[in-house]
Amino acid sequence: MYGCRVVQKVIEVVDMDTKIAIVYELMDSVLDCIGDQNGNHVIQKCIECVPEDRIPFVLEPILSQIFKLCTHQYGCRVIQRVLEHCRKPATQSAVMNEIVQHAFSLTEDKYGNYVVQHVLQHGKPEERSSIIQKLTGQVVILSQQKYASNVIEKCLTYGTPEERDVLIREIFSCGQTFQTLMKDQFGNYVVQKVLQTCDDKHLEMILSSIKVHLNELKNYTYGKHIVARVEKLIITGENRVRMASKPCRCQQAAKCADADADSS
Repeated sequence: MYGCRVVQKVIEVVDMDTKIAIVYELMDSVLDCIGDQNGNHVIQKCIECVPEDRIPFVLEPILSQIFKLCTHQYGCRVIQRVLEHCRKPATQSAVMNEIVQHAFSLTEDKYGNYVVQHVLQHGKPEERSSIIQKLTGQVVILSQQKYASNVIEKCLTYGTPEERDVLIREIFSCGQTFQTLMKDQFGNYVVQKVLQTCDDKHLEMILSSIKVHLNELKNYTYGKHIVARVEKLIITGENRVRMASKPCRCQQAAKCADADADSS
């Protein structure tokens, strides 16, 4: 463990020729290092600190097993470093094509979901859109899964307003399905994220739909989360309306001044 940290630090501080010489020693064991609890950190550090065109022997084995690494406990971290630091179009395209092609499987996977979330949060707009398009039509199913529900939350957070609209319509297309999500241990968080990210038009419609079921939801462990969120939004909305209808101090002062002028 400690030797691994020493190697990482050395790669950070030495000159470029020495970095490359160190990395070169790993040429025949890149995949073995990635599969190791400590070794994977060294490969990540190589990708972070050495220019892409100087470490083709590190990237070649990675690019030959993208999907497998995405679904690996340590490999998923290495793929994320490649996305962050290897900016050549050919490298980015190779990785993204695999991720988009297998977006649904990766979203459901224990480790692959982190790669998809990374693309949704840090990727280009067109990459996010490609992922969201792949998942559209399966949103309700994915929202009820432990790992996939986190991806759907990221879709709602980082998608365009138009993409968010499509996702919300899918979630609310069937009243029975919507009720199921509100009571689900994972789906309830997706519904909360909808409430957090939707525009005022959708929010009014959604709150109206949920209010009907508030008393019933109080009987479910996970439904209670929705109840708390909705009640808070209702109070916030009522306060907003109250403040909007209440004249501000300057308006009140102006009215008093006018009244004084009239009386004089």
